[in-house]
Amino acid sequence: MTATSTAPALLARLLDADAATGLPVDPEVLTETRAAMEALYDRPQPLGAPVLRGLAAVVAAWQGIGPLHDHHVAAGADESLLADAEPTDAKLAALRRHVDLLTVSPALATHADQEALIAAGATPDEVVLVSQLVAYESYLARVLVTLAALEGEEVPAVPAPGRVPTSRGRTKLTTPTTRSGSARPLEFTQEVLAWEPWVPAPAEDELTDEQRESFARKATTNSVYFRLLSRTPGVTRARSDLDNAIFLRRDGLPRAERELAAAVASKVNDCIYCASVHARKSTGFSKRGEDVDAVLAVRLPRDADWVATDLAPLAESVAHDPRWATVVDAAARLSALRPTFGPSDVARMRQAGLEDLEVVDLATATAFFAWANRLMLSLGEAACPAPSAA
Repeated sequence: MTATSTAPALLARLLDADAATGLPVDPEVLTETRAAMEALYDRPQPLGAPVLRGLAAVVAAWQGIGPLHDHHVAAGADESLLADAEPTDAKLAALRRHVDLLTVSPALATHADQEALIAAGATPDEVVLVSQLVAYESYLARVLVTLAALEGEEVPAVPAPGRVPTSRGRTKLTTPTTRSGSARPLEFTQEVLAWEPWVPAPAEDELTDEQRESFARKATTNSVYFRLLSRTPGVTRARSDLDNAIFLRRDGLPRAERELAAAVASKVNDCIYCASVHARKSTGFSKRGEDVDAVLAVRLPRDADWVATDLAPLAESVAHDPRWATVVDAAARLSALRPTFGPSDVARMRQAGLEDLEVVDLATATAFFAWANRLMLSLGEAACPAPSAA
């Protein structure tokens, strides 16, 4: 990390409720970003704070975010999780392997990965907690990258862990049915899809008041997804309110473009379910279904870890509209495993007519789907809805 970097100070201002911020971030977004951090690390959790900090430092190392890695190390990360050799504790070793998978290759997660965690001694609450941690840290990393880029800087990098991710050699599931027997969607679409959990969710009549409140402003208790996330109620409440703050505001970046950014992030992360929801919303706001379909139709080349190796085709699919091409390119670059978004991207966005607050709106929408995709991909799978009865 360079001595002149302001990124550590930006991170401190982003996370410290007592800091004088002056950050170009919507106040509610800032509040809920901090609330999620506090819920994860400062409130009682089924895994201890040193373990959580260690896992968070691993996420930051895979994603190349030096200040975030250093922040968690300084906060007391369990050092056994940071070494290249596996921890001697079987449960910690399984948790670290799982964090490697969800950070690097979330689309390659399967039900068997959840079973491996349970076999190593993790509880369903801990399984959801670890998914939330990886997902939140992935969100936070991209917000920090954007704030640094607005200051004319790139975030100082940290080397990736010196081990092979557990995803290496896997392929994406292409079986025609899900674990429950539903038809599996294999292509990106704007059609309505279903989602099936791999981890048991509390039944509606088992929810505590805190669990109900954690998603009351987002969904009803009919939602198995939100009932599942309510296993981490403090984080889920902050996440629910953050979702609304980013996507329901009437000012700032047009909602069609926020939803487009969410769909692009979902393309990069290979989350068919999230892409379907937010591509459909982008079409609804923009009335540009053919352009949204063109983005969805892009086939991204991927390496042995299922990381996209060339993101340029996404922007090229809407090259006839320079603003949309710029939005798509920025969202794609922010969504890369090690984000490649920097000051030159901010300059291009300004040139395309985006104000700095709109740049941040795009970034937070994109970053939120670094979070949402990793939850959807690690805790269950997309499915085609059952045909309605005649």
